[in-house]
Amino acid sequence: MPSHTRRPVRRSAAALALALGATLLAASPHAPAQASPAAPDQALAQWIDRDTVVWKGAERVDAQLEFGEQGSATGGRIRLTPGTLSPAERAAFPHLTGYPAFTVDPRDRDLARTALRSRLVAVQRPAAGRRTAAATTTGVQIPGVLDDLYGARAQRAQLGPAFHHGRPTLSVWAPTARTVALELDGRTVPMTRDDSSGVWRVQGRRDWAGKPYRYLVTVWAPAAGKTVTNKVTDPYSTALTADSARSLIVDLDDPGLAPEGWADLHKPAAVPLRRARIQELHIRDFSVEDRTSRHPGQYLAFTDRGSDGMRHLKSLAAAGTSYVHLLPAFDFATVPEKPGDQQRPGCDLTAYAPDSDSQQECVTRTAARDAYNWGYDPLHYTVPEGSYASDPSDPSGTARTVEFRRMVQGLNGAGLRTVMDVVYNHTAAGGQDPRSVLDRIVPGYYQRLLDDGSVATSTCCSNTAPEHTMMGKLVVDSVVTWARQYKVDGFRFDLMGHHPKANILAVRKALDALTPERDGVDGKAIVLYGEGWNFGEVANDARFVQATQKNLAGTGIATFSDRARDAVRGGGPFDADPRIQGFATGLFTDPNSSPGNGDSATQRARILHYQDLIKVGLTGNLADYTFTDTTGRRVKGSDIDYNGAPAGYAAAPGDALAYADAHDNETLYDALAYKLPQETSAADRARMQVLALATAALSQGPALSQAGTDLLRSKSLDRNSFDSGDWFNALHWNCADGNGFGRGLPPAADNKDKWPYARPLLAGSALGPGCSAINSASAAYRDLLRIHATEPAFGLSTTAAVQSALAFPLSGEHETPGVITMRLDGLVIVFNATPHPQRQTVPALAGAPYALHPVQAHGADPTTATASYDRPSGTFTVPARTVAVFRR
Repeated sequence: MPSHTRRPVRRSAAALALALGATLLAASPHAPAQASPAAPDQALAQWIDRDTVVWKGAERVDAQLEFGEQGSATGGRIRLTPGTLSPAERAAFPHLTGYPAFTVDPRDRDLARTALRSRLVAVQRPAAGRRTAAATTTGVQIPGVLDDLYGARAQRAQLGPAFHHGRPTLSVWAPTARTVALELDGRTVPMTRDDSSGVWRVQGRRDWAGKPYRYLVTVWAPAAGKTVTNKVTDPYSTALTADSARSLIVDLDDPGLAPEGWADLHKPAAVPLRRARIQELHIRDFSVEDRTSRHPGQYLAFTDRGSDGMRHLKSLAAAGTSYVHLLPAFDFATVPEKPGDQQRPGCDLTAYAPDSDSQQECVTRTAARDAYNWGYDPLHYTVPEGSYASDPSDPSGTARTVEFRRMVQGLNGAGLRTVMDVVYNHTAAGGQDPRSVLDRIVPGYYQRLLDDGSVATSTCCSNTAPEHTMMGKLVVDSVVTWARQYKVDGFRFDLMGHHPKANILAVRKALDALTPERDGVDGKAIVLYGEGWNFGEVANDARFVQATQKNLAGTGIATFSDRARDAVRGGGPFDADPRIQGFATGLFTDPNSSPGNGDSATQRARILHYQDLIKVGLTGNLADYTFTDTTGRRVKGSDIDYNGAPAGYAAAPGDALAYADAHDNETLYDALAYKLPQETSAADRARMQVLALATAALSQGPALSQAGTDLLRSKSLDRNSFDSGDWFNALHWNCADGNGFGRGLPPAADNKDKWPYARPLLAGSALGPGCSAINSASAAYRDLLRIHATEPAFGLSTTAAVQSALAFPLSGEHETPGVITMRLDGLVIVFNATPHPQRQTVPALAGAPYALHPVQAHGADPTTATASYDRPSGTFTVPARTVAVFRR
């Protein structure tokens, strides 16, 4: 299951499955004996290479591909005879191995390129003597044969605008197009087709620089059922006019686009992924409500050094945060870029009660046209989003380029490297939708199609197909551009499990080739991680070896680990009852009233299993790490069950990324609001929040937290705030403004089923923390970061090193529910999630000279400072709801 949901955008993509076609310039000598049949509703045939067609449901008798204009008696045919898939074809298309295969007649093989630029159907007519008169007809899926015919040459092509001695060349891959031309300055400029690659090119004059353009692509459009001329922006755009209306001919190497100091930008020292501590941040959330920012909601807010937001980021960097992970900042489709076109809620949102449904009703009315969206709706993958620029209407279209670079400078200057959230697994739209780019240039290629030819939408939207050569190339080329031209230090891949492992490894290889001398960046220092969830039409390696959790083990590319996350929070992200408790939310030790938690015996068994999951997480989710579990068995990390899957899947500590919350699902504070007993004080809620964060912050391997979580950030219980506006999403850096809790019931679309649980919580003033709780939680979290940053034992690089240095000395049948004791080299860490002080005696450590870590002994939390150690007995005493670190 994916660990997040996004509301699908409705779009007319069903027709994408049909065959391609355009009017033929001349009839084939192999014309069929009758007019070409009408366009079918499905595309059950798949032309996988120049020699082979696979046809689901077909009879194993002769068939043919027919091409030409619909209804015309002129056209051509490609004869097919029953055949079999070769071992190589079975390996390349494992999901097709059970379907009838047909071999292209060698006499017709040379017609493939012509046929692919035409309307194309597969036909089986009844054998002579059969009474049935009707032919069987279906559309044809063509990505495989396009890759076979054009992929090798096209993969080496430089696409988009490229400059040589000041003169631009524009190139676009459109192998199925009848013609492609350039729309420039109100005129049409012909482009030339390279038949070996399917790339169309035109070289321009120097004065083309800075001009807007589109491609005019004449192609058979399945969604329209006819040949059309699409006016399309460049999928390899480097710059855009406002609202992505036109691409711009821009050279990103132009010195005029470089902010002062860009060429010799000094970055913070690179941090290995296994030691990375990451803040996940939305650009608009960061500053839109920050009264001290001179550029609210913009890239330039990260250059406001004295703002509350930047001062907080600097404090996190000083404590040990190494990266800021920016939610999508590429050009996306769901926000009007011009401020004058952006709508605002027409209500006084502050006037309503904290449990009212009026706020969400007012916000929802303008959500489709306001300034807010998370941005997981890609339009152009390699251009900064215009709504974050100071002047989206800048005629040159390059304000966003310069200001994105200044944002990177600002973050680097604050001691933070920059990670970019990239979303190559789907597009905002497909077919003939105006927001469709790729599919209006090569219909039926860039989107992943199901067996019937419909577009897969398991990601939320129109899935892309990075397993196809040119979509895979686009991913690699785009990432390299962000790294070279914008000096991005890392990439987080959305729904990475929908990519082939080979595609992500190709990204890694391309980045590793970047050098400071040649490219201005050290590609080997760039970190990669992503969501390795295993679901949808590609699940269990159905079509290719996926970039999932288990498959990426040992690659140095990390995947988010849901194992410890669910154990810490309790339940899962899709629970009908949000009160299901976990280790840090009171299961067994501080139960709430939810019947979903079970009786006391059930809760005890569950929390002990959760503790085993958390222990595996603390090792870096290592598959082969061995320890004693809570039943007394000697087990490996991979032996611990997580919903039927192995809990431990990593081969090295950098393979799994730990986290307790992220932008998806409720914030950690909101999860605690649901799960802790309602009477729990604000101070105790803050302590449990820090304890939950500690399970990630003090683990081996990388860890991430959502921006503001250290400040007890709330989204008023919204579990999916992607389109919930500034009201529910904005960060509040000043504790006097609260933490976001009690801003009304969360939007109904994704939360109404939880309103009966939410309303009494929002109505109660006790759950809104004051400055004392907010500031103490943030300070305690920074203490944990300092400990992590200053203790080398938290950055072990191999399973063997972790096995040697890390142990759980009290794990076993007599383990205390709600308490985990971990030894790590010269440290002992005690996680006490119970509402009572706990004594943990480790006989093997009796006589050893431990003391509370100096960061905590002299740190922000006076309660933690009371934690103690009795040397003669080896007993560690830790206050309630506290994580304490002791050092020899």
